[in-house]
Amino acid sequence: MRLIQTFGTTLAVLLLLFVSGGATCSRRPAVNPFPPPPPVNFGEVPTLQEVAAVVNRTSSIQQLSTNTATVEMEGVPKLSATMNLSRHKSFRLRASVPLLLGSGVDMGSNDQMFWLEIPEGMTMTKTLYYARHDQYQQQLSRAMLPVDPTFVMDALGLVQIDPATVVQGPIRRTDGKLEIRSTSMTPSGMYQRVLFVEPTAGYVTDQMVYDPSGTLVAQASSTNHVYYDAQNCVLPHQVSLQLKPNGGIPLAMQINVSSYTVNQLLSGDPNLFVMPQTASQAVDLAQPNAMVSPMSSASGSPLPAGPSAYSADASEASPLSVYR
Repeated sequence: MRLIQTFGTTLAVLLLLFVSGGATCSRRPAVNPFPPPPPVNFGEVPTLQEVAAVVNRTSSIQQLSTNTATVEMEGVPKLSATMNLSRHKSFRLRASVPLLLGSGVDMGSNDQMFWLEIPEGMTMTKTLYYARHDQYQQQLSRAMLPVDPTFVMDALGLVQIDPATVVQGPIRRTDGKLEIRSTSMTPSGMYQRVLFVEPTAGYVTDQMVYDPSGTLVAQASSTNHVYYDAQNCVLPHQVSLQLKPNGGIPLAMQINVSSYTVNQLLSGDPNLFVMPQTASQAVDLAQPNAMVSPMSSASGSPLPAGPSAYSADASEASPLSVYR
């Protein structure tokens, strides 16, 4: 079967917007106009339970919305974006790419699927790249993306620590941060996640994911942290993401958010987290030999469309993990 030719430069660049990785973005000193978060009373080397209790305060955040996001990547104009997310896997980012693609990029996730819809060149034709979460997890070692795309939700400040999965830490690093290492078994083998925690305020600043061979495959670093008094927790407003695909070139991107609306979605769209069905062709990323498939309209789509009226689950969040 013919391999997808367009799953090259265009997808490699645009797919970063969802789960990014490795080439260098322009780096500028982060300036945080907000006052620092209130200090936490950790000892010299706090217990795992103490650190988890503070980091996991973000469980009070069930939804995040912004209409003031921008996305930066090397070689691509700054993108204006809207972003909505809701625990556990509900995510939607729509980015405007003027002068490059015209009609923009649509990426999202729900309990069943994740997707990326992009225009092809300067034409009005759209291609939808998609996969079921469970099917994608079965072949992470061969996938174009080495982590589940919901990794971005953790990177935006919603990461949780499950003490039952921790195998090392917290230990005090030479830079003063606390390091915690956890593991998770997947069909592809044992993955490890390393977190760096700011000890003075108890929020995660860095996340690294290592595959079963010990290779770093995904990384997230956050700055411009803002304290949300009503939720008693901290969220970053600048997040740098990196991805190192298996056999692919490293890619990177940065998300900047001016302001968040917490525990409320800035959208009345009942299909906010439903995969779009308007693309003229589709690619199932969970298939080893992904092929472009025509999408039908009146006769029905070959895609597993998921619930027609999916609504975000606002129940109490359980620990989030890169490896779902």
